[in-house]
Amino acid sequence: MNYKRLETFVWVASLGNFRKAAERLHTTQPAISARIAGLEQELGVKLFEREGGSSPIILTPKGKELLPYAEKILYQSAQLRKQADVSTTYSGVLRLGVSETIVNTWLPDFLAQLHKNMSKLNVELTVDNTSSLAEGIKERTLDLAFLMGPISEPYIVNRELCTFSLSWVASPTLELPDRLLYLEELAAWPIVTYARSTKPYIEIVQKFRELEGAPVNFFASTSLAACLSLAVNAVGISTMPNVMIKKELADGKLRRLRAMWTPSDLSFTASYSDTPYNPIAEVATSLAVASAKKYETEHLDKNN
Repeated sequence: MNYKRLETFVWVASLGNFRKAAERLHTTQPAISARIAGLEQELGVKLFEREGGSSPIILTPKGKELLPYAEKILYQSAQLRKQADVSTTYSGVLRLGVSETIVNTWLPDFLAQLHKNMSKLNVELTVDNTSSLAEGIKERTLDLAFLMGPISEPYIVNRELCTFSLSWVASPTLELPDRLLYLEELAAWPIVTYARSTKPYIEIVQKFRELEGAPVNFFASTSLAACLSLAVNAVGISTMPNVMIKKELADGKLRRLRAMWTPSDLSFTASYSDTPYNPIAEVATSLAVASAKKYETEHLDKNN
């Protein structure tokens, strides 16, 4: 039985849409339609109800009955390849979403290991904030994401990657006192922080809203590089991952501040949908875990 037809059947059933299935399988809608028609002819049954327009594609009763068998065949095929240790035969495109903190730490090592283990695999890299990456995983426009997780959905696999601690930092030109600082003292300047939809932003805003006095100004950005630049140029006070500010601290462009409260550590996960079964994301995740642990062993203790 034709593997591509079974794979197409599973993806159309999961996404409920021929166009989305075509994008996921890197082909055209006519090719998807032809594969489904060929499978229906081969099996002698109708698998989908096609209502047309923007209506989702719906499985027929027989399609619902046969879907678990197709999923099992794809899963066992992937397991056979894994047991045969032929990971280099993995090909196609991995749509990878990454938080900027990971880009600036262990991502290069991961991509090198990925190419070494799956040399026929192409990578489409998206760097974005966690909320956008999580949405991409849920909508299956991304195959795998390294983000501030986990994603709480029953069909999403989350594996722990790494944890980065944060520090308050400011330009020495702001001349803040060299002692333990109250948040009210920090609030005299704009607070430069993560994008609005992120966990650090929400945590910081809630904490500063508890303070008495005038409202605090927040400069939120989706770019950590922009946050770093604003802090270095004395625009405001920022919280930054310790792993990203080594050079600026050593060069005297920033100084670490001691404050009464510091936001929680950033915990990252590798997250992907396992419905349908996603062998490339599974293998890539294992490589990511190894790269993250290697980085933590080699660098993290030096950054704190």
